[in-house]
Amino acid sequence: MAALGLTCAMRLHDRYLFRELLTPLAYCLGGFLIFWISFFFFKEMATIQDKKLNLLDTTEYCAASLPEFFVLVMPILLLLALLYALTHHARHHELTALRAAGVGLWRLCAPYFVVGLAASVFYFALNEILVPRCLDWSEQIKTRHVQAETNPKIKTRYTNINFRTARATRIWYVGEYDTGSTVIVNPNVTWTLPDGSWRALRASSAGWSNGVWFFYNATLCTQSGADGHLVPLFTTNCFAATEFAETPKEIWSNIKMSDSQTLRGSREADIPIRDLREYLRLNRNLPASDLAALLTKYYGRLAAPWTCLVVVLIAIPFGAQSGRRNLFFGVAGSIAICFTYFILQSVGMTIGMSGHLTPWLAAWLPNLFFAALGTVLILRTR
Repeated sequence: MAALGLTCAMRLHDRYLFRELLTPLAYCLGGFLIFWISFFFFKEMATIQDKKLNLLDTTEYCAASLPEFFVLVMPILLLLALLYALTHHARHHELTALRAAGVGLWRLCAPYFVVGLAASVFYFALNEILVPRCLDWSEQIKTRHVQAETNPKIKTRYTNINFRTARATRIWYVGEYDTGSTVIVNPNVTWTLPDGSWRALRASSAGWSNGVWFFYNATLCTQSGADGHLVPLFTTNCFAATEFAETPKEIWSNIKMSDSQTLRGSREADIPIRDLREYLRLNRNLPASDLAALLTKYYGRLAAPWTCLVVVLIAIPFGAQSGRRNLFFGVAGSIAICFTYFILQSVGMTIGMSGHLTPWLAAWLPNLFFAALGTVLILRTR
């Protein structure tokens, strides 16, 4: 009977702690949403006017931007809510009473770990599934009334793209590519021969048929002289480039990744895991610098959702210490933690993308550091 009573008490305290966490979480979310919506309309007002969006379009545009906002603030929201809830319990000696009743600190905080794990799963789903789709949705909303001819990405049509295929070291300049018909308009392909000279193939269009790229109204040029001057070898109505092994799938993967030349230009892990994995599979002979940048982004994308669980580990020792402390301590502590975390993340991504640190370690460095710090502090909490 005693064991049954203790089990029931534990379930009661789990529900109580969970319920007491939801209230500050809801308040924090509401406050952040009010601030973000105000900032969103202030920042996007010029875009809304230029694109002639009506009230319904504007509401959709705001909704399409929400998932990206949630991804950005979710760890901060969880940290603030945890610190508030834990500090409130500690000030009223509720945690002390539960621990005196024989509930260990790790078991006591089990509801928080469940919330952190659920938040990590939700973060991953948002970042990998919803955010990319909502970005496409945003582009479609902005082009409903005013077509953006200079926009490099409109639905399935991509314009003014250039990329290099690592496998064949060919540089493609694409005037326009339609992912539905796999037709390229105004392609210009250059590549280097074994003797060090290079060639260029220019055409009005190109299409994929029976495993071969056919270039129409094509001119093949070759290097003449040391100055690199190009001279035409021949011109033909249709040229079958049998030596070009790039498939439409590989072309599409390179076009999606072309923004990320930004590969090294951006330190953020902003490319979906699916696109990164596909690009790495199709381009196995990447230069070491590009490979380091891609792998750092890949592991950074995997590490990002676990920030929510790390937040729980670091919030518990900060908020669960006994004593009557002002709530300002928790808020100031959370700001310092977030600031330090983002600095460490930026430094790790920069070092990893430059090739000076193993990519997986560079990406996971903030999580590993704060998880270890939080675990040590929890063990030392009295």
